[in-house]
Amino acid sequence: MLRYNLGAISQNKRVNMPRPANPSIAQIREISQPQEIRGRQTSEHWLNEVYLRKLSPYQTRLLLKLGFSANGVTYLMIATGFAAGLALLIPGLPGGLLAAFFGQLQMLLDCSDGEVARWRQTSSPAGVFLDKIGHYLAEGFIPIALGVRAGGGLYEMRADNLTYVALGLLLSVLILFNKALNDMVHVARAFNGLPKHSESLAVAAPTSPGLAKLRSLVRLFPFNRIFHSIELTLLIAIASVKDAISGNFNGTQALLTFLVVAAAFTVLGHVVAIMSSSKLR
Repeated sequence: MLRYNLGAISQNKRVNMPRPANPSIAQIREISQPQEIRGRQTSEHWLNEVYLRKLSPYQTRLLLKLGFSANGVTYLMIATGFAAGLALLIPGLPGGLLAAFFGQLQMLLDCSDGEVARWRQTSSPAGVFLDKIGHYLAEGFIPIALGVRAGGGLYEMRADNLTYVALGLLLSVLILFNKALNDMVHVARAFNGLPKHSESLAVAAPTSPGLAKLRSLVRLFPFNRIFHSIELTLLIAIASVKDAISGNFNGTQALLTFLVVAAAFTVLGHVVAIMSSSKLR
């Protein structure tokens, strides 16, 4: 209870803090990056603490000076994620590198839209909804574009390479389904009158000792992370380098095949993990 009250006091203090027209980076960090946001164990992307949250206040300050609303930043994030997929339709190494750039920028904007919302005190369900659209669009479209790229691209597509287009579509479905599983948990709890579950890792931990041990082993090789747009585009950029050296699409094709197999196992494991945890209780 004491911890809760201290958290409430801290939040009220931030709400009442003045918002200067020309904020410093320290002020943006204090108001827009509270510990309850940076300390989220399941919602925060792992790269946020590595470097994204260190860079985002500079971008957030620029966006505030330009007069962007939080939803306006989210619209930029949506467009950037879509651009990452479109970039993959550009032949050769430039397309792969450009996709990785947009993948990085999308996640930076994803940090900034929440920071702008907290600074302007304009957080809303509409903002969360738009944020979901941005991530679903990017992580659904990038695999489709990857399939087209692996098949030779828009201008060099051959009939015998249509299999890779189909694999790209399958990968898109698997990634979106895996992503939707997290939202299904929230919907299932809401439909049954349960509160939002905690961000604690203990809630996500399997109740079965055997599954808990298996989960701890899987966490040593967290390949489920590779389906986020930022990691996905970085892997594609690496495969593009391999393609440029070899003069064919072998790198991209091998990556796509691996991703489909990994995504299938990830979806299965995700369902088992949810059903064996406390998330639905």
